[in-house]
Amino acid sequence: MNTALLPWRLPGRLQFLSLVLVYAALVLVCLGTLAAAGELSMGRNPWPNLVKSVGEFSRPSFVDVWFGEPRLEFRSDDGTLLRVEDRRVVERRFLSALAEATWTTLRIATLGSLLGAVLALPLGLLAARNLGAPAPLAWAAKGVLDVARAIHTLVFGLVLVGIVGLGPTAGILAIGLHSMGTYGKLYAESVETLDMGAVDAVRATGASPVQVFFNAVWPSVLPQFVSNHLYIWEYNIRDSTILGLIGAGGLGLLIAEATSLFQWSRLATILLVVIALVASFDAISRRIRQALL
Repeated sequence: MNTALLPWRLPGRLQFLSLVLVYAALVLVCLGTLAAAGELSMGRNPWPNLVKSVGEFSRPSFVDVWFGEPRLEFRSDDGTLLRVEDRRVVERRFLSALAEATWTTLRIATLGSLLGAVLALPLGLLAARNLGAPAPLAWAAKGVLDVARAIHTLVFGLVLVGIVGLGPTAGILAIGLHSMGTYGKLYAESVETLDMGAVDAVRATGASPVQVFFNAVWPSVLPQFVSNHLYIWEYNIRDSTILGLIGAGGLGLLIAEATSLFQWSRLATILLVVIALVASFDAISRRIRQALL
């Protein structure tokens, strides 16, 4: 071991150790304050409730399409017949509504991601330190991106539902505004890893900033931009599934209905669709990223 390197490495290790100790102290404070306030309780009957929930989740509602009760009777406490329904027919209707909600969620995620990517591009280029944008513009762009990234999609959605009304438009705008912050940060970091020699060479020819961008910057960062877009798009598919909770449409509305009525078998079906949707998109995006290598 080269002992000459130890004096240089020791402060870094001590700094890391101090950060770990601060993090451990924060964890202990969080646990201690929650325990003191009695907020770590798991309820009165956690294990029976867990067993019951797992039992209902283990039989997703879509199996009723084939094995549902064709004549399910609902009776009052005194035995009076209230109604009779065919579970197979009811479940087919639910699956039809689920397919439509899935399509709505996909549209919200797709258009919202594209909107965020387009809005973030000029801001990310201004925020990149190595491109030499004027300091006021660079700080303004970085500030806009930080604010957009700090505000959660649901908060944007709540505000936008009040502005544009219920429906997918509010979800698209919410996804776009929040994603803009993430896209812009990733754009700036990608540009900052560029070999500035090629950029300076193009500038030396007297090229305009637009020509420098399309001839020296864009070809180098395009693969990273596409990879980032695919990742955020995939994340937004997951994120957009909950926007229905605030009236933006999609799978979130069905999730809200299932949870409010304690229909865990219905919720299991919805979650299986969400998992299948995300897994399929992940497989497709992985192949696209491999093609870019």
